[in-house]
Amino acid sequence: MQKRIYFELYAKTHIFVKKKNVIAVITGDIIHSQKVSPELWMPELKKVLSRYGPEPEKWEIFRGDSFQLETLPLEALKVAILIKASIKQFKNLDVRMAIGVGEKTYHAGKVTESSGSAFVFSGETFEKMKKKTLLIRTPWQDFDETMNLMFDLASLTMNRWRPSTSLIIKTALENEGISQKELTSLLGKKQSNISAALKRGGFYEIKKMIEYYQQKIMEKCPDCSSN
Repeated sequence: MQKRIYFELYAKTHIFVKKKNVIAVITGDIIHSQKVSPELWMPELKKVLSRYGPEPEKWEIFRGDSFQLETLPLEALKVAILIKASIKQFKNLDVRMAIGVGEKTYHAGKVTESSGSAFVFSGETFEKMKKKTLLIRTPWQDFDETMNLMFDLASLTMNRWRPSTSLIIKTALENEGISQKELTSLLGKKQSNISAALKRGGFYEIKKMIEYYQQKIMEKCPDCSSN
């Protein structure tokens, strides 16, 4: 009788995912978080994470400066770069992230308690990052090797973003297809400054990398555009 009651209570609070469900998980932490008051960067981190679903089902912040987010595989790279741009608005801060793409086999109602290969790939890759700031692991080794090489090259530019550049790139990513003239109006900056920041930050090259990533994800996993 006790076992039956326990099972009924457990079933009400936990969902087992029976069918194949391919997702992306981003595990990350804030670099040099102790150098800047969390009162400044924490609201920005929560704001960008909340774009992708409710807490704690889709995202959580833990240990003060670490986080985990579940999102769509097709959107994962853009999401990671948006998180980076959001955090690098604050001088001395950066973010380290590992993207895992794979199955979700168990949904616990809290992202940090759910499980599946996507969570394993993201968590294990994060623990091995050392000095790198962006890595990915998927079921496709050839894809991983290509993308991680591209991330290394892109990081040479992204890791050097200034706060002003980060704000402009963040705003451009948040507003897909926005023109430089519209960015000028939205941010109250000169168009020449907007143009220079986008070029300096490698924005157009980064957009091409995101598009390449999305194209290859769709080739590898045609159903990865939706859960």
